[in-house]
Amino acid sequence: MVIVGAGECGGRAALALRDLGYEGPVTLVGDEPHLPYERPPLSKEAMASETPEIRAITSDELLAEKSIRHLRSVRAAGIDRTAHVVRLSDGASLSYDKLLLATGSTPRKLPMPGLGSRCVYLRTFADALAIRAHLRAGSRIAIVGGGFIGLELAASARKLGASVTVIEAQPRILMRGVPVEIAGIVHDAHEAEGVKILAGQGITAIADDSAEVRVTLADGKDIVADLSVIGIGAVPVTTLAAEAGLTIDNGIAVDAELRTSDPDVFAAGDCCSFPLAVYGGRRVRLEAWRNAQEQGALAARNMLGAGEAHAAVPWFWSDQYGLSLQIAGLSDEGRGIVRRDLGEGAFILFHLAEDGRLVAASGIGPGNTVARDIRLAEMLIGKRAKPAPEALGSPDVKLKALLAA
Repeated sequence: MVIVGAGECGGRAALALRDLGYEGPVTLVGDEPHLPYERPPLSKEAMASETPEIRAITSDELLAEKSIRHLRSVRAAGIDRTAHVVRLSDGASLSYDKLLLATGSTPRKLPMPGLGSRCVYLRTFADALAIRAHLRAGSRIAIVGGGFIGLELAASARKLGASVTVIEAQPRILMRGVPVEIAGIVHDAHEAEGVKILAGQGITAIADDSAEVRVTLADGKDIVADLSVIGIGAVPVTTLAAEAGLTIDNGIAVDAELRTSDPDVFAAGDCCSFPLAVYGGRRVRLEAWRNAQEQGALAARNMLGAGEAHAAVPWFWSDQYGLSLQIAGLSDEGRGIVRRDLGEGAFILFHLAEDGRLVAASGIGPGNTVARDIRLAEMLIGKRAKPAPEALGSPDVKLKALLAA
């Protein structure tokens, strides 16, 4: 078994193969020098810490104990599907019976001239260290993009005393997948903490002279910063798969069992698009921590012949200023919204399809106030339940009772 990509998904898959009793060779190929690690902390705890550390999902000792070969700082350069061989950038090659591509995603580049060393992206631990070096009292940070990564970085930067401006081209922050009511609360929380949010603002020019960055907005104003972090989305890493002749469709296209157009090659995590059964087989690509975990384990089972279809409901989360935002399902599937207030300013928005089916739930509140109900909503979504709207909206009706019904 060969796994290309030693991130959350690939690392979990390698460990799962051993937990499932597979005794043959397992090789994990990663282009970073680190152990497999979790990426969500890079914009949160690791960024706000005085001494950022990697949150590894395994150790050298455990990999050795499980006889998992981990090749670091090397990338897969090509796949010979006929010979079942992966060629590596150092000239070596690996034979495989089954191959898993867990190549992840990479930050979407801002297509604009003028970007220099003070215009950066966040994807790796090395990126996080470079950004963290600029976060201190008095430093000026311009964040291009008002999505999850940009806003989490803004919160971390403010904790460290930096002044922060978030520039978002869309009419509001969190346009993708987050209801306007919840985005508004996040917006207000950031402004209350001193973050300046400029929504509906395009960028006409960036000038980076290695001393500071000048971002010129469409209205003619300039934002001058010591560092500009660009967070405008991510694109799947598909070059290796495309060059091998595998089908690409918003990522490496896989079936419900995460198998590519080659029956001996699987793909999982951020890099792949797959049919989501709970939404009638709609093909989606998810950039989410839990999806990487779940698909890594599922790929391992199916590489061993389980024939198990992906059945999980998407789940996303973000923590900012003590607020927890959680979303189960795909909110763009909904046509109607029912609100349930939970107290302490927390609430959940239930998204209903035209036929009454619950298709998503979006919640926000302090601490873990929405976690339990979001989890129950996730289970209702998975069961394709059609709970009565008045029951969903009433805090006196327990979601657990709706699930039992």
